[in-house]
Formats: sequence, C-alpha cells, structure tokens
Amino acid sequence: MSNGRYAMLLISRYIRRMPANTSCHQFCKGITAYIHRHYRLPLVPFLTHRSRLQRVWEHPEERLTASAIIYSRMRREVWMIGDCQCLANGQFYDNPKPYEQRLAEQRAERVRELLAEGISQEQQLEDDPARQAIIEPLLAAMKEQNVTFAVIDGFPIAEQHVRVYTLDFRPWEIVLASDGYPFLCPTLSESEARLHQQQLSDPLNIGEFKATKAFLQGNNSFDDRTYIRFTT
Repeated sequence: MSNGRYAMLLISRYIRRMPANTSCHQFCKGITAYIHRHYRLPLVPFLTHRSRLQRVWEHPEERLTASAIIYSRMRREVWMIGDCQCLANGQFYDNPKPYEQRLAEQRAERVRELLAEGISQEQQLEDDPARQAIIEPLLAAMKEQNVTFAVIDGFPIAEQHVRVYTLDFRPWEIVLASDGYPFLCPTLSESEARLHQQQLSDPLNIGEFKATKAFLQGNNSFDDRTYIRFTT
C-alpha cells in the first residue's frame, strides 16, 4: 500500500469518528496527532521510535501524506487542506501547491526537447522520462510541506495555508474533488469527459493544461481522482 493511500484510510477513519461540531482548527490538530502516533509503530523493527521520527522529519517524501477537502454541515464550511478543488454554486476554488505549476512548465519544456531529439510521444508515454528530470526538485519542494503549503502528514499543519469558505443559508450545490480532474465541471460525467478529451488531445499534459506527469500507457488518468456532488 502506498503512503498516500494509507494516509487516506487513516484520515477517513478519523473523520468518521470525530464530533460533528469539530472546527477546522480542531480537525487539523486532531488528525495530526492521530497520524503522528502511527510513526511510533514498529513498522521497521530495527528503527527506534526516535530514529523513525527523525527519518520522516528529514525525508518528507516518506511520510504518510494526503490532502483533504471537507464540508462541515454544522458549520456550513468547506475546508481545503492541500491541493484539492471545489465548485460552490458554480464558483471555482482551488488550493494548489505553490511549486506545482513551475515544475509542470519545466517538465513540459523537457518533453518538447525530447520530441525534438526524436523521442516520440508514444515512447514518452511508456515511462514519462521528462518526469524523471523534475524528480530532484520535486523532492526538494516537498521539504516545504507544512511550511509554504499545507498537507496532512502527521506534523503540525500550516493552517495559514488552509482555505476555509463559509456558506450562507441559501441553497448550495457543492462539488468537492481531488486535483486529478484538469477541468472541474458541475457533473461527474462532464468532468470525466473533459479528462478523456485531455487524454486524447494532449496525453503528455504540456499544452493548455500542464502537469508534472503524463497519462502513462494503460492508464485512463494521470493522477488519482475523487469527485462528490451534493446540495445543502
């Protein structure tokens, strides 16, 4: 199981058990403590508790890390912790990582260089060699998590980078989604159709929509995706 999926399962378990009137601040504190406790477990027998914590402190790429977008019905608030996106009565909101677009541009430039060198689109879709060119800056940027951007990773969440939107008491149609949809639409079918069109027209993700990874062969997406729509 990947660290991200394990983090997602822990976060889901925590949300199911937390009081309905929990505030965003209380959630950030509580989920941090909940995940932090899992670093104490003897998953690697030869590492002590202290050395495990030191290891994940120095290597954020090894932490249990995920983003979350949460709607609190009692507080009528949308909380965006990490890179996620939202539609509220058609108004779009997101919370991207600050380095994402810059590295996507670097990768796009490398893709074009490879195409010019004769490495075809089909060849690049096998293992996305241009992504390898940005792995080092990606890992370096991860050292800024919960400093210049917020994530859930078992260390204190940088709450100044958590976005909270309060809704009034008129009817609202809400869409909450992960960042795996390049174009978020009012319905799941529309969002999936735009994703499919992106794959057909620009599977390397270097044009209108740029990403730090491509649609690899055999995949119907370039990233994980989650979508939920409801009215309140």
